[in-house]
Amino acid sequence: MVRSYKRHKMVVCVTAAAILFLGFSQKSWGASQDKWKEVVEAGKKEGKVVVSIPASSELRKQLEEVFEQRFPGINLELFPGTASKMLRRISDEFQAGVRYFDIHIGGAGSMITGFVGGNIVDPIEPNLVLPEVKEPKNWWGGHMAIDKEKRFTYTFSAFLVSNFWHNTKSASAEELRSYDDLLNPKWKGKIGWYDPRQPGAGAQAWEFLWKHKGEDYLKRLVTQDLQLSRNPRVLAESLAREKLAVTIGINYYGFRSFVEAGMPLKALPIFKEGTYGTAGSGILAIIKNHPHPNATKVFVNWLLSKEGQEVWTKEVSQPSRRWDVDGTRWSRSRQIMRQRRTRRRKARVASYPIEAEY
Repeated sequence: MVRSYKRHKMVVCVTAAAILFLGFSQKSWGASQDKWKEVVEAGKKEGKVVVSIPASSELRKQLEEVFEQRFPGINLELFPGTASKMLRRISDEFQAGVRYFDIHIGGAGSMITGFVGGNIVDPIEPNLVLPEVKEPKNWWGGHMAIDKEKRFTYTFSAFLVSNFWHNTKSASAEELRSYDDLLNPKWKGKIGWYDPRQPGAGAQAWEFLWKHKGEDYLKRLVTQDLQLSRNPRVLAESLAREKLAVTIGINYYGFRSFVEAGMPLKALPIFKEGTYGTAGSGILAIIKNHPHPNATKVFVNWLLSKEGQEVWTKEVSQPSRRWDVDGTRWSRSRQIMRQRRTRRRKARVASYPIEAEY
């Protein structure tokens, strides 16, 4: 994921336009408990905070339950949806003068081209209040953003991509150790792809393969009669029912209900050519002129706290960058991150400028 590393600041390739993960400036912010109490009380008077989140019913349920128990009096109104759907709604409302949403959480593609590019977001830094959130040492790599101005986004997740999945009854992991193995005629009509013509993990996997395998490879792959869908649920069900053998562009939480039901679905091991690093859906932005400013601060600081990040990591299965949140249960990437930090070894994975989103 990383070609160079410095304490509190590192550069990670994240988008096809070569936008960088950039560290926030390291200021001595400091905040008293009295100030936090004032923010919470003001948030209660506002009554609610409205947040766009990835399309996960489990995430919605757990965020609402834990947050509203922690902060009674502040209703957490969540809108799960795909990045393209939520961008379209929030952007249309913003242009019409409607200010309903406070926060968007999602991946890098639409975050940069839509939210930041559309100039509909406010700076993050003024909304960080709690010392445990503001302290760079609490975060792997320090504070990170994906916008060039390093002001309008906050990246709280980081892991190695595992969005190539298979049905173990239809395709064994031993048969798929290289991207070239996807060209085997036996997989014709059996590969599902989260539509790469829209922003998201499908498009980013496509760009990764274009970068590392080339255009000729993709032309050959297209002849495999790829099954495209903009509905991740459709692809997940098709894989579970063995209509497909492999899917590309869907991460764990897209398969979660099937895995918990005992269906033989697993992420493929990293291909021998490597993979890329991502923040997944773990990037937040604050909508410009948001209607509930204090409740927004409460939610942002809670989400970036240890408790909030534990809820996120468990429900979305995307590891937090917080050092005090154990992500090893959900992903191999945290172990690799720690190895890089302590041993400074070269990463096994390929570095490529893209970010996954769902």
